[in-house]
Amino acid sequence: MADFVRVENKDGIGTIRLDRPPINALNIQVQEELRAAATAFSADPEVRAVIVYGGEKVFAAGADIKEMADMSYVDMAARAAALSSALGILAGIPKPVVAAITGYALGGGCELALACDWRVVADDAKLGQPEVKLGVIPGGGGTQRLARLVGPARAKDLVFSGRMVDAEEALRIGLADRVVPAAEVYDTAVALVRPYTEGPAQALRAGKLAIDGGLEMDLASGLAWESQLFAGLFATEDKREGMAAFVEKRKPRFTGR
Repeated sequence: MADFVRVENKDGIGTIRLDRPPINALNIQVQEELRAAATAFSADPEVRAVIVYGGEKVFAAGADIKEMADMSYVDMAARAAALSSALGILAGIPKPVVAAITGYALGGGCELALACDWRVVADDAKLGQPEVKLGVIPGGGGTQRLARLVGPARAKDLVFSGRMVDAEEALRIGLADRVVPAAEVYDTAVALVRPYTEGPAQALRAGKLAIDGGLEMDLASGLAWESQLFAGLFATEDKREGMAAFVEKRKPRFTGR
């Protein structure tokens, strides 16, 4: 039983809920509980989409600085890869994943949000990578995923300055995908991913793999990767159902197989 990360599945939507008051600081235990939750949801065919949520007050306001304060280079050299891989497991969930952000998503919390496919952000939320103010840089994907999402110049602005951005700026630069009142964040996240619970799960998986994997490749390699994934879907039941439904002019009944 996890102490700080709770999971539930309702109507095909799995929720990974951070529950470490007051600010959901991402200590080592939370990181490993996130890894376990993401691994379980990846393997569960009953979970068709995922929401990462910190609750009504705060998403996650960063790493546990008290835990890190006395760590040496040797200590962190042994730990840094595990932090990165924990968020990498979440980023690799082969299903649509949305972060539902209230309050603050700072440091490791922002990196957690960056590992999701979309970010629904409260209109009074603050996001940022303030690690430079502690004499370090983001170590859980912040320099890499942020640059890919908002571009290198904007990423350098946020990482070099450590400043926080409000929801309006986050939306403008592409760090947020929806901005809504705080009380509507979770429900908006549910509405965003609900259509995928009845979608063709293998095609959604392939689409995510194609886009995320292709970002790491040159164009020719990305096109070859796309072709391979595209062809593979012709072995699925959902492909047969989708095309039959189109020919028969009816709504498809996808099973995820």
